[in-house]
Amino acid sequence: MFMLARIETLLIGVIGAAVFGWLQLPLPFLFGPMMFCLVAALAKRPLQGFGQVSVAARTILGVAVGASITPDVVSRIPEMASSVVFIPFYIVTIALIGIPFFHRVCGFDKVTSYYAAMPGGLQDMVIFGVEAGGDGRALSLIHATRVLIIVTLAPVILTLGFGATLDAPIGEPASTLPPLEMLIMVMAALLGWKGGERLKLFGASIIGPMIVTAVLSLSGVIHFRPPAEAILVAQFMIGIALGVGYVGVTLLELRRVVLAGIAFVFILAALALIVTEVVVLSGLATPLEGFLAFAPGGQAEMTVLAIVASADLGFVIVHHLTRMFLVIMCAPMAIRLIKRR
Repeated sequence: MFMLARIETLLIGVIGAAVFGWLQLPLPFLFGPMMFCLVAALAKRPLQGFGQVSVAARTILGVAVGASITPDVVSRIPEMASSVVFIPFYIVTIALIGIPFFHRVCGFDKVTSYYAAMPGGLQDMVIFGVEAGGDGRALSLIHATRVLIIVTLAPVILTLGFGATLDAPIGEPASTLPPLEMLIMVMAALLGWKGGERLKLFGASIIGPMIVTAVLSLSGVIHFRPPAEAILVAQFMIGIALGVGYVGVTLLELRRVVLAGIAFVFILAALALIVTEVVVLSGLATPLEGFLAFAPGGQAEMTVLAIVASADLGFVIVHHLTRMFLVIMCAPMAIRLIKRR
């Protein structure tokens, strides 16, 4: 049964990608599997995620980001500090609005409300929330809903609002890249991923490979992103994972938890647009980079969008890393304060 469920999931994902590609819709390898698996999950099909295979696919994006960290990007980090400084205020504002929203309006306990409001990584917020005594199922659905809606709406905003075409080359074909350099990328992905897990690095599957590859890029060992085929595989696995996240959802959860997540997404979107507008009007970023840098989506998904929108990947990732770092580092202290009160 377990294997059959995975085969069905894979077939649904492939069909979704094929249909979206045939209709010439944007990002077919991401949105096709995501939408088809989401519909199948809500239709009570016994879909099954791909576990460590999905995690491994995320290492590709870590390598892609690391390969984009060049000496030029590093030299511009002091310039980025002026916009990065907005992130702590952005997070505090989200907390001041989000925690009362989930606790007083939606009726969740304080621990669950805190971790539901924080715009951190889906897995990190669920794990930390459960360890602190929160409702893991509610947290999983709320954050999955946040990422799903933002990933769905962001391309619309990018194309209609900023005139982006979302057709920038995601990488060179594998046949044109040096085999030795691709082998080095694979080793960097594995070493960064597993080494990051041993060091208990947050988001180890992306951050670990990113750090290792960035060192190789800055030292002149790596000169390319991973091949286009690899990045398409990463998109495909991310799309499946987002859709499969809704397997087993009940009508009560749809009405209480998912609706709460949807409502909060629009609150987050309003806050993100305000911060983006301030940063752009201050001359600290272009509208495209500003939007992608402050959109409260998942790091992997925002990386994909930054690549296909031909945005400044270094600028976008520096801001998302800062957000994730602050949320994760401050979470234990904040939750102790909430419990004490």
